[in-house]
Amino acid sequence: MEFEQAAEAFLSYLRDVRQLSAHTLANYRRDLASLQRYCERHGRRSAEQLAEADIRQWVSEMHRRGLAGSSIQRSLSAARSFFNYLGRERGRPRNPAASVQAPRKPRKLPKTLDADQVEKYLSFAGESVIDRRDRAIAELFYSSGLRLAELVSVNIDDIDRHSQLLSVTGKGSKTRTVPVGSVALEAIERWLEVRPHTAADEDSAKALFTSSRGRRISVRSIQARLKLQGRKSGMHQDVHPHMLRHSFASHMLESSGDLRAVQELLGHANISTTQIYTHLDFQHLAKVYDAAHPRAKKRKDR
Repeated sequence: MEFEQAAEAFLSYLRDVRQLSAHTLANYRRDLASLQRYCERHGRRSAEQLAEADIRQWVSEMHRRGLAGSSIQRSLSAARSFFNYLGRERGRPRNPAASVQAPRKPRKLPKTLDADQVEKYLSFAGESVIDRRDRAIAELFYSSGLRLAELVSVNIDDIDRHSQLLSVTGKGSKTRTVPVGSVALEAIERWLEVRPHTAADEDSAKALFTSSRGRRISVRSIQARLKLQGRKSGMHQDVHPHMLRHSFASHMLESSGDLRAVQELLGHANISTTQIYTHLDFQHLAKVYDAAHPRAKKRKDR
């Protein structure tokens, strides 16, 4: 079986058996297409002809093209899964990508807003239907630390207003329950008062947030509206959904110090992902130290 046929069989398995999302399938397809192009350049007709040296060379080529370490790591992960599948289906004895690592790059700290900046950003002035919707979206992002895809998929019935809890489905189709603050709940109630009752389809009828055309609001629309609100409120930087999620996590950790609780709230499978916010906290402490400690001041003046 040639590489393209094997790749299509693997993608069908991911779609039909693993039931991965369309977005995840598109990522797998793109990464396998990159590996297929490597095979074509180097005369490898099938995946069985690839050795560990080939995978290392493929990684080196991606690195020389300037791909980020995270992108290369994702491609390697896709390749490992592909070769594991071939092993199960066709008895391939060894995974050539198993021991290959992506080049490491310094992990960038996520951008956050401090409490005053959040307060400034969330000061929506208008009371139109769109203003109420956008205020509810922004408040819910910051109140519950949701991912963008999670907020888009929230339905009206997912919110228990009595217990002030929201059920969301995150990465890997895992469901978790998160609290919703009273300010966010009030903003949602005000939006629901004016939310159009007509919907474009059955899915949109269930959606908490809809567009002016009666469809479930899109990812791009939310990104554009949050960016516009940042400009209206006089922010000196573009505000995006993940910035509000990062701000939520940083402020929660700064106030509580409970890393495990923040991990649960964010829906991180691994606590090492949540630990990035401890670096933000230490960064904040370092700034306070440099500004307040007499010895720190003298050292900076020299």
